[in-house]
Formats: sequence, C-alpha cells, structure tokens
Amino acid sequence: MGDTRPVVAIAHDYLTQRGGAERVVLAIHRAFPEATIYTTLYDPDGTYPEFRTARIVTSRLNRFGALRRHHRAALPLLAPAASALTVPADVVIASTSGWAHGFRTEGRVLAYCHSPARWLYLAEQYLGSAASRGARGVALAALRPHLVRWDRRAAWGADRYLANSSVVRERIARVYGVEADILHPPHSVDVTATRDPVPELEDFVGDGGHFLLVSRLLPYKNVDRAVEAFRGLDERLLVVGSGPLARALEAARPPNVRFAGLVTDAQVRWAYASATALVAPSHEDFGITPLEAGAWGKPTIALRAGGYLDTISEGVTGHFIERPTAEAIRAGVVAVRERDWDASAIREHVGRFSEERFGTRLAAEVAALAGT
Repeated sequence: MGDTRPVVAIAHDYLTQRGGAERVVLAIHRAFPEATIYTTLYDPDGTYPEFRTARIVTSRLNRFGALRRHHRAALPLLAPAASALTVPADVVIASTSGWAHGFRTEGRVLAYCHSPARWLYLAEQYLGSAASRGARGVALAALRPHLVRWDRRAAWGADRYLANSSVVRERIARVYGVEADILHPPHSVDVTATRDPVPELEDFVGDGGHFLLVSRLLPYKNVDRAVEAFRGLDERLLVVGSGPLARALEAARPPNVRFAGLVTDAQVRWAYASATALVAPSHEDFGITPLEAGAWGKPTIALRAGGYLDTISEGVTGHFIERPTAEAIRAGVVAVRERDWDASAIREHVGRFSEERFGTRLAAEVAALAGT
C-alpha cells in the first residue's frame, strides 16, 4: 500500500534575517521535518543557521546577492517573484506577513499570518513618520495601490487563516474581511543548552543584573526611546539585535548601554540568563521575546498593546507601560526593580506557549485541510 500522507510544504516571505517569524518557521519545520521550505530570498549568513539543514527552494530573485542582503530593496520585485514561485504540495503552510500567501500552488493553503503587510496598512508605524515622508515612503505610496490589489487577491486565495494574536486576528478581519482563529507561536528556548558570553561584553554584564532588549533595530521597535530611558539611570541596558538604525543608535548611546549586534543563540541565552528583566517597548503583532525571557523566569516591561496583551499576565509575568516614551520606560524599570517576581509563576505561564502544543494544533489543522 502506498503512502497516503499529504505532501506538506512550508512557504515564507524571505529568509534573510533573524526575527520571531523566522523562529516560527523553524518550529513549523520541526513539526513537519520532511517539508520543503519555499521563499523568495534566502541568505544563510543573515538568518538562523538551522535553516542550512532544510531543503529550501527560492525564487529567481535569489540570484542577486544584493537583494539577499538587503531584502527591502527588492520591494518592487517581490509581488511578481512571489506570483511566479510554484509550490507543488497537497497542503502549503504559508508563514506570511506580506508575500508567502501569494505563492502559486494547486494544493490547499493554510495561511499562518504574522500580520497583513505592515508597509501597506501600517506604513508610518513601520517606517517611522520621517521615513514615510522620504524617498522610500514616496516610492511605497506609488506602489501601494497595485500591491494592495495583489495582496488582497492573494489573501482571498487561502483556504484557511490562522492569526498569531488577537490584534492580528482583528487586523485580518478589517483588511481582508476574513475570519481567522488564533494559534499563538511557541517559544523554543532550551534553558539547559550551552551559554556563551559575548567576549567584548563580559565586563559590562559581569555577574548580571542588567536589563535586556532583544530586537531588530527598526523605527517601530522604539529602541531609541529605551536607550534614552537609561540615560542617567543607575542601571545597565544590553541591546541584542541588528538593523538599519544600528550606527545611529550606537553613536547616541550613554555609557550604561551596550549593543551586542548579531549574536548566536548560545550568546542570547547568556544574555537572558543573568538579566533582571526584558524591555519590550515596541508595537508587536505577537512579540516572542517576553516568552523567551519568561522561560528563564524573567519579567518583561512591555508596551500595553499588540501581541503582548495575549502573552503577558500583568503583575505575574510583566509590567505594562502605556506609551513607548523614555519617561514611561524609565518608570517601568524602577517599578520592576521595586517588585519581587516569582520566577516559577513566570515559567508556569510561559509553559502554555510550548512548541509541543503548537505542533499538535498545526498538525490537526493540516489534517483537516487535507481531509485525512
């Protein structure tokens, strides 16, 4: 008797960076290890090394090294590239925030949506108000009508939509008129794994007690405001992550703030393990870092918005701030220092977002679509 299991493939917008969406793709691939991953652009050095063991099929754009290293420059080309990429599978799990739901397939499509495209529907928040008025913003405004039509046609072609948070479910309904169920992404933290210090930051971290911010350095992440919040504070802030604002942020930092840049998972574990708390001041569709911090029993100072409303239990796993200002973040740091946090209660809460639960639910969704 032949194998009647459905052929499952994974689609993702582009694999060029290290972010929460890419971690979710790795979790999906662990749930379906035989699945091929289809994407527009793949930069092995720019994203997580675990992708090197997967079978990855890319669009024709991937021949251009400059686009692999700077995927934002490919924006005018990504819609036609996505439309031309064919995925031969019975069920395609499309991890999407803009492009993967538009890949061609004759199979069923399960769209796992991190957000409808931010650059189309939340452009000022995504680019920053100044950038949205600059050359890049003007170019995006010119492309927007065509991209919105393309995006909505692609969205309506999916057979089933899953949202990663309540705020994204509401956004999907508003933008696409599609009802989605929620499947929260998992964290994949192994607190027993190796920890490696970042050599040039060992003296700065010392025995720990620092505050930690893990983020790509983009305008809407509000890293600049977190940096300013620590100016004059008798506390230390360690920032892990890279992005277009790295040089400007480094130039403006006070002495009690350090930037680690792009680091390994073992170095991220080192940074989390001895931290006092995580600082998360950005507008996030889901925001996986509070769960990563919670796996270590660490609380989070978070903006009361977006996906954090789904993942943080106020007073148990974190402290909310109302606005992403330096003053509010500074007050949050003081409030966290003054409170005794129960690390075991934090870990128990985070256990609800396990990768095992995520994989089991995803497998059931795929089976339902495949009719097995």
